[in-house]
Formats: sequence, C-alpha cells, structure tokens
Amino acid sequence: MNNARVIAMIAVISAVTVALRFLPFLIFGKGRKTPPFLSYLGRVLPYAIMGMLVVYCLRGVTLLSAPHGLPEAIASATVVLLHVWRRNTLLSILGGTVVYMLLVQLVF
Repeated sequence: MNNARVIAMIAVISAVTVALRFLPFLIFGKGRKTPPFLSYLGRVLPYAIMGMLVVYCLRGVTLLSAPHGLPEAIASATVVLLHVWRRNTLLSILGGTVVYMLLVQLVF
C-alpha cells in the first residue's frame, strides 16, 4: 500500500471512532433522559463481558495433560484474591497476568 492510502485509511478509522464516541452525547444530550433499557445494559454488560473473557481465556485448558491447568488456576486465584483485597480491576488483571506469565515461563 502506498502512503496516501494508509493515511486515508487512518483518517477514516479515526473519524468513525470519534463519531461513535460522541454519538451518545449527541443523542442523549441535555434534557433527554436515557432509556431504561440502556441503563439496564450499562449495569449488566460489564459482568457479562468479564464472564465471556474468563470463558475465552480458559477454553484451551487441558486438565488431562501436564500441567493440568495449574498455571491458569493459580493466576485466576490471584486475580480473585487481589480484587477482593484491593477492589482495583486494573491491579487484579495486571497481577494475574504477571503471575501467569511468570508461572508459564519459569515454573511450568
């Protein structure tokens, strides 16, 4: 691809991203009440997405062959313990990722 095409593609992607970010503010700006259905989705979707991510991350774990899912189980327990202890999602995810990578690279 030539440079002009790459620049045009980046410009279009950026414009669409900005438009999608501002669209809710334009639709539900001052004076308009957010529909109850969207408020409901805002409450339940984060939990549903996290559940889907857990299933996606653990889908390839084989319990019948070594290491029998131990790195995944230890990293998952780390995420849960860090979240219960500090109530910080970023810390929990980062801590679990670091523990998993250390286990996979150095132990198992």
